[in-house]
Amino acid sequence: MHICRLQAMQHSTRESWRNDMSQELKKSLQLRHLTMIAFGGSIGAGLFVGSGALIKLTGPAAVVTALIAGLLVIMVMRMLGEMVVAKPSLGSFSDYAREALGNWAGFSVGWLYWYFWVIVIAVEAIAGAAILKDWLFPDTSLWVLNLSIMVLLTITNLFSVRAYGEFEYWFSLIKIVAIVLFLICAGAFVLGLLPNTKMDFSNLTAHGGFAPLGYSAAFLAVATIIFSFVGSEVVTIAAAESVESERAVVRAVNSVIVRIMTFYVGSVFLVVMIVPWTDHQALVNPYVSALKTIGIPYADKIMNLVIVTAVLSCLNSGIYTASRMLFALADKQDAPQAIKKLTGNGVPVRAILTCTVFGFVSVVMAFISPDTVFQFLLNSSGAIAIFVYLLIAISQLILRKKYERECPEKLKIRMWCFPYLTILTIVSLCLIILTMAYNPDTRSQLFLSVVSFAIVIILYRIKTAVQSRKQKNDALTKVKI
Repeated sequence: MHICRLQAMQHSTRESWRNDMSQELKKSLQLRHLTMIAFGGSIGAGLFVGSGALIKLTGPAAVVTALIAGLLVIMVMRMLGEMVVAKPSLGSFSDYAREALGNWAGFSVGWLYWYFWVIVIAVEAIAGAAILKDWLFPDTSLWVLNLSIMVLLTITNLFSVRAYGEFEYWFSLIKIVAIVLFLICAGAFVLGLLPNTKMDFSNLTAHGGFAPLGYSAAFLAVATIIFSFVGSEVVTIAAAESVESERAVVRAVNSVIVRIMTFYVGSVFLVVMIVPWTDHQALVNPYVSALKTIGIPYADKIMNLVIVTAVLSCLNSGIYTASRMLFALADKQDAPQAIKKLTGNGVPVRAILTCTVFGFVSVVMAFISPDTVFQFLLNSSGAIAIFVYLLIAISQLILRKKYERECPEKLKIRMWCFPYLTILTIVSLCLIILTMAYNPDTRSQLFLSVVSFAIVIILYRIKTAVQSRKQKNDALTKVKI
């Protein structure tokens, strides 16, 4: 009798919990939000600052490196777009990996991607605080600026998904306007269309040739720049909270070629034509140096504004993306169910706060132990994006035939030249991993990222073992009763 009553109470509690968790994320993002999220995702601080380091490694051949990395991301986005339009899902590529390869893949991709963005939150918070301190608040402690940035964007995400969308819309708009104006001014300068200028392409070959360090350096550098492209796929996660998800994803996938080729490849091409690759001091901030060469007044101040915007945009997206991936993991029983708790506005408040807390702990580690703990965190997430992209490609290779059998009418976006380009992308991503192992500068990142992957797999095994034991115990209890 007591056992029956206890079971009834447990059943009631479980049902109550299910009802509480049955809430859904609100579809509050509009098409304009997703369009800007798609555009903004491909313009990060890595473009404005990281391109200088790339040019140092390769010379003018940095254009080739950016082109190769861009083409790989375009392929991955095309494959991901095919799956998202055919079968929309909040977990996006985590759910597709689960469907194609099994629960272990969905669990691994989801947690690895979450870990990657949590580290990004910390990195961007540190970078944003440093820029603001040097530029506007020299007398303010760095930790105060860090905390302020984290609190501001956390509150923004807690308010509603529409608030995140609005912030990201304006952040992305500023970045897009800035890069378009740069392309116009730099293009006019190189072509000799500005006063007192003449057409000049000499910097492409004047300092040791187009590939002064060899084309091998250009290919090896793909492993260092491809991480700057990470973020284009965020729109496929955000689409789950949009009333026009399919239209937005189609538009994002179709425009990714223009975005990457124009913003990344085009701007890097113009930078190497304006700034000599041998001027390493100028390459510390290549876009500022290019604008000063052109003669744009207040170039440093303009670029500081743009870079701060890019950093805040990336941090904002980091909080959003990490929290939604964590929510999706909880939905699949791969994370604590309490994380699925939503506010009245449909905001996964516990998921957001969890990600923010982990991000802030990483920031604290950057102050307490920058050369050990924080460096370990950075390196252990260094190759995760490559692993995720690789599993996206493998998932699409497997799922295409399944979707052709079950729902061919939903394949409104198809990967080009399937399966040949898919296989080529998989091989290319594997070569990047081998390149990271070959390069002493990236070897530790690859090793520690593999360790991170291994830890996630071990946690999955532990989770399945615990669940299996619980199911057996429940079955035995029912038999006894």
